[in-house]
Formats: sequence, C-alpha cells, structure tokens
Amino acid sequence: MKKALSAVSGIAVGFLAATVFFAEFGGSATPTSTASSDERSKAEQVYVPFGEHDDYYLMNSGGHSGQLFVYGVPSMRHIRTVPVFTPDPATGYGYDAESKEMLGDYTWGDFHHPALSETDGDYDGNFLFATDVANNRVAAIDLEDFHTTDIMEVPNIGGPHCAAFVTENTEYLFLPTRFSLPFEDPHASLDDFSEEYRGVLSAMIFDQEQKTFDIGYQVALPPWSYDKARAGKGVSGEWAVITTYNTEEATTNLEINASQADRDFIVLFNWKGLEEMVANGEYEEFNGEKMVFPENIDEHIYLVPVAKSPHGVDVTPDGTRFIASGKLAPAMTVFSFESAFEAIENEDFSGERNGIPVLNYESVMEREVDPPGALGPLHTQFDDRGNAYTSMFISSEVVKWNVDSGEVLDRHDVYYSPGHLVAAHGDTVEPHGNYLVSLNKIAKNNFLSVGPSHPESMDLFDITGDEMVHLSTTPVNPEPHYGQMVHRDVLDPFHVYPQDESDPLAVYDQNDTRIERNGDHVEVFGITMRSKFIFDATAERPDVIEVNEGDTVTIHLTNTDFDQDITHGFGIMDYDLNFEQMPGQTKTLEFVADKSGVFPVYCTNFCSALHQEMTGYLIVNPKE
Repeated sequence: MKKALSAVSGIAVGFLAATVFFAEFGGSATPTSTASSDERSKAEQVYVPFGEHDDYYLMNSGGHSGQLFVYGVPSMRHIRTVPVFTPDPATGYGYDAESKEMLGDYTWGDFHHPALSETDGDYDGNFLFATDVANNRVAAIDLEDFHTTDIMEVPNIGGPHCAAFVTENTEYLFLPTRFSLPFEDPHASLDDFSEEYRGVLSAMIFDQEQKTFDIGYQVALPPWSYDKARAGKGVSGEWAVITTYNTEEATTNLEINASQADRDFIVLFNWKGLEEMVANGEYEEFNGEKMVFPENIDEHIYLVPVAKSPHGVDVTPDGTRFIASGKLAPAMTVFSFESAFEAIENEDFSGERNGIPVLNYESVMEREVDPPGALGPLHTQFDDRGNAYTSMFISSEVVKWNVDSGEVLDRHDVYYSPGHLVAAHGDTVEPHGNYLVSLNKIAKNNFLSVGPSHPESMDLFDITGDEMVHLSTTPVNPEPHYGQMVHRDVLDPFHVYPQDESDPLAVYDQNDTRIERNGDHVEVFGITMRSKFIFDATAERPDVIEVNEGDTVTIHLTNTDFDQDITHGFGIMDYDLNFEQMPGQTKTLEFVADKSGVFPVYCTNFCSALHQEMTGYLIVNPKE
C-alpha cells in the first residue's frame, strides 16, 4: 500500500510539474499554467517516475564549455556534465596527474559534434569521440565509466569543425578542417592564400584496446572552409562527403566575399581507396605525417556542385543518398551515390577545380526539395519510415518530408532558430523513429530571466505519428551544437572500479598506507574511506602529511569504499588543488609545496553523515 501511495503521489507531482512546464506555446511564447487534457497526455509521455529510467541517453556537445552534456530522454533531465577539453573543479578533472597531462596547458576547448563509435553502421556503446575546434584536439570518452580516456593534438589542421564523424565500423574518425592555414611556410601572406594555404583532412585511427589515437593519413585539400561531413553506409560505406564554403578563397569579410559564387562543392571521397594508396606508399611525407595531394592522383577524390554556402550534409539510413542543406538557398538537394559512382566510372565531369574532377551536377542530383516559405535549411535526421526531418534556422521550424518523393508531409515551429536536430539513432542505419530533439540557438522569453545571458533550448517532439507533436522545451547551457541519442540498452557503464592488485599505486588495506621520502620527493600512498583519510596508518596522526617547503609531493589516493555512488574528494586549502576518487578508483595528485604553513585538507564530495569530519592537514615546514 505504501508503494502504491508513493507511485500515485509521484504521478500527481508529475502532472503538477507538467502544468507548469509542458504547456503548448500556441501563438505566444508565454507558457500557461492551465493544462488541457491534451497537455496532460504530453506530460505522461515525458514523465519518468522515481525509480525508473529514461529510454535514451542524449549526448550533447558543450560547445565552448569544452564539455559533454548528458541528458535523459524523454524527461530531458540533465544527468551529468562530463569534462573533456576543459578543467572541471567539481570532479578534479585537469587537477589530478593523469587528466592534467592530457589537457596540457589548455584552459578551454570548443566541442561541436560528438560521434558515437559504430559497428555495422549503428551505435555500439563503446566510445564517444569529440573534437576541439579551437585547439585542434581530438578526444575519446570511454562509455564504460563516462570518462575521457585520451586526447591528441593533431598537427597541420585549422579547426576540425566538420568532425567528428566515424565510418560504419569505426575504422576511421575523420577530421576535416574549418580554416585553411599556411602549408609549407607558416608565415605565408594572406595575399598568397590560394597558392600557399591548405585545408587538411585527417583520418584518425582509434585503438579501442589501448584507448589511444593515431593518425592514419592526411589529405591536403584546397584552401576552402570545410563545414559538415558524414560517412557513407552500406553501398556507400567506403565513401564520405564533406560540405565546403568559401571556394571563392576570400580572406576578409567572408559574410559577403564567401557568398559570391552560385555554387560551392561537396567533397566526395573514397576513404578505403585512399587507405590502400597510403598502404602502397603512394603519399608524401609532410611534417611527419602521410599526406595525400588530390591534384596528384586521378581517383578517390571528387567534387559535387551544390547550392552556395551549404551547411549540413547527411546520408540516408540505407546509404543510397546524401542530402545537402543550402543555408543561403531555401532548398535541400538530394544526391544519389549510385549516380555519382556511375558519373565517376563514365568520367561524366563538368570540369575540374584545383586539380579535382567536378561531377556533372545534373547527373548526380536526384531532386531539390523546396518547402514553400521555409528558409535556412541546416541539418537532416531520419526516422524508420523513409522520412527526413530538416531544421530551418531562419523560419524557426522543422520540416518533415519523404526522402523518396520529396513530398513535404508536416511542419512545426520550434522556439527558436534551430541548429542541429537529433533523432533516436537518427544518423545510423536503423533510426528508431520515436523522438526528435531540436537544438535551438535562441530562447527569447521562454524561461525565467537570468539577465541578458539567455539559455539555449531544446524542443522535444514525438514523431511516431503522421504529424510531429511538440512535447516539451528545456533550457540548456551553451552550446549544444550537435548531439546523438542512443538507447539505454546499448550502453553498459559500470559503477565501481574493480580492485586492481597489479596497480603499484593502489592501496586497499590501510596497513599498507605509507609516506615515503626520496630526497626532496615525498610520495604518499593513502586511502579514502567513510569518513577519514589515512595517509600512514602507523603515524600518530594518520591523516596528516608533513613535508618541507620546496618538496615535490605526489599523493596517490585509493577510494576503498566499493559502494556505488560513494565518491570522495580531496581538497587542499590555499593550494588551489582538488580532485575526486570514485568508488574503488586510484588517482594521483602532484604538486610542489611552494609555501609553508598548516593547510587543512578535507573531503570535497559529500560522502556520509560524518563527511564534515573527513579532514586532515598538510604541514609544510619552512625552509631552514
């Protein structure tokens, strides 16, 4: 009876919350507090009772926060922020030795497009990849523990905005570049942009066993801007497509000067063919990397004309078509991979550009889809019934249309100015066709004011019927450029790190705790447990570390509470240091004791009723 009452009260709370948060917007952005029966139905669709879980993970890029935001769908609850490219004092990421070494001296990153690892064209739940547009880095997050496991700085590139996109069995992670940079002479003048600059594509390899990146090869593309990209699927599985803009090769006032030509291009390339070329030694060494120059080969890389300044390019689930969104044109253009392959075989070219063959547009283009009044198409996702959903940035809507016929089936406003769309498994070979999220750039007055800095927002849609049904809107931190929605059954994260007796830094028995001195290096092998630190169990005060000013101090701490959700922190007052240890985990902090005094240490992550008592001291004796 008690459980039944709890469930009833929980549903009632959900309905009450729905009254406030899930009202239909209609013609006004101002929510109403009066819920209709229809609105209560929407609330039921997104309400997840206490003790139950969402159906999907929504993995959103954190933009210039450099982090990964994880949400649950359909509730749209923010579950966790996973630090990737930026230090995070909440978890100590960037403070402990391992993550500090991965981040180097960088204090921020610009994470745009997450890419889940794939097997046979669908998410496999192993890893999520991220790229840093600002600092040319690529990262892998291990989805067993949702922690960043490797970061690599990639040479020769200028902002991997197109990335990350993976091939259908994660053979490669491709990083096309937003900016072209001086190629051979790092100080080449912008006056020589067309001759001396290149936009380099990187083919990254990720070893899932070793959890490390390497560069397979790079391609020195023309000095254009490369925007979005997708790998093929099935029949097009050995190919990939990239949109370009600024094929005018302008170097200033791009808003005008990069929009002069009627058409830009999609780069169509055969990554498998390039791989075989490189394996046969058909490349040039450049700055330590295997570089392919398109003008020196007569196959594998082609250009497809497309409406000026395109943005998104997306591949249909069956891999037969790729769809470009015009950005400055009102239409989505559907291209056929099969027709492109025929054009290549028949050398059906309309010319060449920068030494790359240009396929005949009329031979490759299948249809142009131009919904009346729809403006600013950007990105397309798919359902499991042959339909596409395209975001319209300028007209603030989502357009649903049929891929085979081009017929527009439905349109729905979003609030406001959508960038990417995310459907459940919506960029894989098997879209689920139930939920669609619009990642909106502008929120206006949808939420309580927090001053001039507005949140961005996400609109959740039910797309199971003929018409899209708007379910909820959720404020988000900037800036979710793109996301991927993966079913919870695909992932299997663990909750407690297993005991690793082979780890020389780990201590699981308090009798093995110790403080060792070797010259001016002090090394601590300690444990954290509810509710104490033990650095040296034999000492008069086991929770005190005593060193001399100028010593290098290395602290290894193992959390010996093998209980789910019992995380300990370790902060040192006035030393600007803090890091956490999750259950069973061993982590290391290293610093120079550069000021003398008595400095309290304490657990920064609430862990027990006696959390406040989980303290100790770092004593730094002054130099004699």
